[in-house]
Amino acid sequence: MLRTIKYTLLAIVAITVMSCEEEFLDTKPTDAISAADALANENNMQLVLNGLHRGLYSQSQTIFPGGSTQRAGNHYWVPLGDNLTGGIIHSANANNLGWRTEMQWNSHTLNTSLTTELLWYHRYNIIAGSNLLINRIAEGDLAASPKLNEILGQAHTYRAYAYLSLVQHYARGYLIGNPASDPGVPLLFSSESPFTSEPRSTVQEIYDQIFIDLNAAIAAFENASARPGGTAGKSQLNIDVAYGLLARAALSTGDWQTAADAAVMARQDYPIMGEEDWKAGFNTNDLPEVIWGSNVIAAETTFFRSYFYLASNTFNGSQIRNNPKIADRRLVDAIPDTDYRKDVFIIDAPNTNSSAANGQGGFGNDPNYTDEAAFNARRAEINATYGITNRFNQHPYMHFKLKNKNPGSIDPDDVIYMRSSEMYLIEAEAKAMMGDIAGAQDALRPLGEERDSAYDVTAFNTQESLMEHIKFQRRLELWGEGFGYTDHIRWDEGIDHAANGGSGASEVLYQEAYQVDRPSINDDWIFKIPLAEIDANPNISPSDQN
Repeated sequence: MLRTIKYTLLAIVAITVMSCEEEFLDTKPTDAISAADALANENNMQLVLNGLHRGLYSQSQTIFPGGSTQRAGNHYWVPLGDNLTGGIIHSANANNLGWRTEMQWNSHTLNTSLTTELLWYHRYNIIAGSNLLINRIAEGDLAASPKLNEILGQAHTYRAYAYLSLVQHYARGYLIGNPASDPGVPLLFSSESPFTSEPRSTVQEIYDQIFIDLNAAIAAFENASARPGGTAGKSQLNIDVAYGLLARAALSTGDWQTAADAAVMARQDYPIMGEEDWKAGFNTNDLPEVIWGSNVIAAETTFFRSYFYLASNTFNGSQIRNNPKIADRRLVDAIPDTDYRKDVFIIDAPNTNSSAANGQGGFGNDPNYTDEAAFNARRAEINATYGITNRFNQHPYMHFKLKNKNPGSIDPDDVIYMRSSEMYLIEAEAKAMMGDIAGAQDALRPLGEERDSAYDVTAFNTQESLMEHIKFQRRLELWGEGFGYTDHIRWDEGIDHAANGGSGASEVLYQEAYQVDRPSINDDWIFKIPLAEIDANPNISPSDQN
C-alpha cells in the first residue's frame, strides 16, 4: 500500500476540496488547502466522508492514481461474489471487464490482475480515509457534539468494513483455518507520512480490530445525530449498519450469540418487504428492507461499468445482450410454486442465442420448443413484460430479479449492500449452529411466511435439516447480491456444476472453475496479494504471498 497510500490521502483531501462550499474556496486557492484545513471542522470532515461514500461506486481512477476505468468499486465487487461461485451463471462467451475471466478463476488467482490489485487498494483507500477522521478526532481539541459522534461512528464502521472485506478475500477463512497463526493483512493506522504498516497481522488480529472498531462505532452512534432520511440518507452509515457488520463478522468467526443478537438490532427499523417490492428490481435504496446502499446519482454514472451491466438482464450492454445471466437450475427447480421468488426466474425462456454455451441456441436447437410460432411468441411476451427487445438474447432459467429502473437503458441505479432479510437469515443460522432449533425456526419464520404462502418451518426440525434449509433460503433470498463467495468459505463448500443433474453451466466455458474443491483444501479461494504491493512494501516479501 506504500505505493498509493501517500496519493490516496491527497486524493481524499482533493475530493474534500473540490466538494467544499464556495465561501471556503473563496478564502484559499485550491492548491493551498491543507489536510488540516480539510479536517478543521465537522462540515469539512463530513466532506471527507462523502468522498468515501462516492469512492464505493466511482470508477477507481477517480479515487486514486493507478486505478482503472474497468472497475467501479462495489459495482464490480458486489456481484463478483456470486460470479466466482456460480450463483450468477454465464450462458454464453463474453468477457467485457474481465467478467468471464473472473468466472473461470483466472483473475483473483493472479497477483498482477486488476481485481487483486484494485480490490486491495480500494479497501485500503477506505482505511486511509477512516484513519484521517479517527486520528483527527482523537486529538481531542474539537468540541464534542452529536454530529462529531456521527462522523466518528461512520469512520470506525468504514474501517471495520474495509478490514472485513480484506481479511475475507486475502486470507484463509476463519472457521476453516487457524486464525491465531494464519496470515491476514497489514494493519494501517497512520494518517501521516510515511504511511508504513506492520507486516501481515494474523487473521485473529484483524478480526480483533474489526470488533474493536465496530464496538467503538456503536458507542459513538449511541450519542450521535441521526442520518438523513430518504434514499440518499441510506448511503450514510449509522448504528444499524454497524450492527449489521457486527453480525456478519461474528457469523464469520463462529461467535453465534453475538451474530444473532447484532442481527436483531440491525433490522429493527427495516420491515420485510412484500411481493411488489421484492419483484421491483433491487435498484433503489427506497426499498423498506435496505439498511445501507450507495445512492448512485446521474452525474456519477459509471455507464458500462455498473453492477447491472454485469448482472441484470435488462441493462442495455453487450455483456448482457450477448450473455444473459442465468441461475442454477437446481436452485430454481427446488423453489416451491407457492413462493413468489420463483417468478423472477424464467424457466421456459426460449434459447434465442445461436452462440449459447450449451449448444442449444436458436429455434431448432432449443429442445423446449418444437413450434417456431410458440418460440417467437414467448420471446415477445418476455420482451414486453420486462422492457427489452430482440437485441437481447434469452435463455432458459434467465433471471429478472435485478432490473434497471429504466429497462433497456444504461441509466445508473443504486447499489444495495445490506438488507434486513439478511439479518433474519444470520440470526437463524447462528441459532441453528448453537443447537437452538426453536429459536432458529422463529427467526426464519417471518421471512419464509412472507415469501411462500405455504411455508412451514416446522418441517425442518433437526439441526442438519434446518441448516440445509437456511442455506437454501440464503441462496434464494440473496441471489445475485454477492454473498456466494463468503458463504462458500464459511460453509467450506466447493463448486460442482455437474452434480445433481447439473447447474446449466457449460463445462467448456467454465473450464477448471466447473468443479472447484472446497476452501479448506484449495488455497485458490484466497485472493493473491498484488505483486505491486509486495514490490513496494518492505514489510511484505514474496514469501508472504498466498
